[in-house]
Amino acid sequence: MECTICPDDFWSSPSKDHCVPKRTEFLSYQEPLGICLASVSLLGTFVCGVVLMIFIYHRNTPMVRANNSEPSFLLLVSRKFCFLCSLLFIGRPKLWTCQLRHATFGISFVVCVSCILVKTLVVLAIFKASKPGGGAILKWLEAVQQNTSQKQAVLFLTCVQAAICTVWLVSSSPAPHKNIQYHNDKIVYECAVGSAIGFALLLSYIGILAILSFLLAFLARNLPDNFNEAKLITFSMLILCAVWVTFVPAYVNSPGKYADTVVFAILASSFGLLLALFGSKCYIILMRPERNTKKSVIGQFSIK
Repeated sequence: MECTICPDDFWSSPSKDHCVPKRTEFLSYQEPLGICLASVSLLGTFVCGVVLMIFIYHRNTPMVRANNSEPSFLLLVSRKFCFLCSLLFIGRPKLWTCQLRHATFGISFVVCVSCILVKTLVVLAIFKASKPGGGAILKWLEAVQQNTSQKQAVLFLTCVQAAICTVWLVSSSPAPHKNIQYHNDKIVYECAVGSAIGFALLLSYIGILAILSFLLAFLARNLPDNFNEAKLITFSMLILCAVWVTFVPAYVNSPGKYADTVVFAILASSFGLLLALFGSKCYIILMRPERNTKKSVIGQFSIK
């Protein structure tokens, strides 16, 4: 009796007399996990849109003006892209989705963290300028508050990540991959990262900016109580770092569709940043408008 080896996409039937197609596995929109993640992603996008509209509608109020309105708008837009990019991790992997998911994720997170880093520097500058001998810092701060320098800083930091993504996609881009090593009876569709160095650089750059923002905000934690923006940034960066330290090992070690549960990390960190940085401000704007006055906001930056 002669035996024939089945092709890679097939395996032997229980009776061992013919080859049958292997089952395929990927995180699908038709399964409960995929539906749940997609729904949460769309919910986060909607919430970001609502917060953005609140800030735009109240853009001339002291609370929004004192909060660096343009970086805040850019931060909210980048959060929306973070929520939306999680949808690219759901569905059957294709070449364009594999390439776009990593590039969109990397750039949108860098824009977000860059905005937070700039906001942290502004908070520290305001505190330093209010102390004796802070005249030079005050002049620099006046230039920065024109938002041109802030946008240039965010643009520069984002261009570095864009360059990393471009070199990675051109040299060895992510691509769909049929993995037959995990199971004998099914094929796991996944996105191979291509260049592991490129993927590591993308994540490392985000991590460096996040850690830098956290350290600067942590150093500013002892500012007077009215300087609560630094405390909010510290808390948001702590959430971001804790989520990704937890989920990156899970992403690396989880096979198949469960590797795409990195979507949990994207959604959890996005909701954490949104709540930490904008929750209290939206509460004051909507529920406590009597505190949204110039006197109250100026009081936040007074040193006793």
